[in-house]
Amino acid sequence: MSAPTTDIEAAVRAAGRGLALFPLPAGGRVPAPGWHEAATTDPAALVQLLADGANIGVGCRASRVVALDLDVHQADGPALNGIETLRTQLDIRGLADWPDTFTVMTPHQGLHLYFRVPTTCIIGSVSGGRSPLGPGIDVRGPGRRRGGYLVGPGSVVGGLPYLIARDVPVAPLPGWIAALLNP
Repeated sequence: MSAPTTDIEAAVRAAGRGLALFPLPAGGRVPAPGWHEAATTDPAALVQLLADGANIGVGCRASRVVALDLDVHQADGPALNGIETLRTQLDIRGLADWPDTFTVMTPHQGLHLYFRVPTTCIIGSVSGGRSPLGPGIDVRGPGRRRGGYLVGPGSVVGGLPYLIARDVPVAPLPGWIAALLNP
């Protein structure tokens, strides 16, 4: 059986949701210099950019999004479960509903939740357990200059795919999350 390859259709669907995409090395997560300038939502350009099995990156500044990266893994210390942390945040606020927004499942059952923000948004990227949302939740944002990025839907890392889990429009960033993340 052959290894999974990058799913160009998933990239085109993500671009259709307004996400600006750029190539990552096949099987990789780290972009080449200049990735900020390569980000595009043009489906024709995507097919060419993602030729040869390149993975997909999502540029947060170019996409005007903040993304929550809900990790689910066992590190050297206690297990991190960003999905449970977000559920706790919802419970604290008396919110029963999970945010209904474009969502990607990561290879280890985590989630990337994408939220639209205005062009003036400067929320930066935070990882390593320092997010104001709690343990297991990393934030990728547009920042002040170039912004952060995520591995996008359709990518394959370590033989495992990033899959679109909820193919709905990118929702506006909920006010309570914005309040926690704004500097």
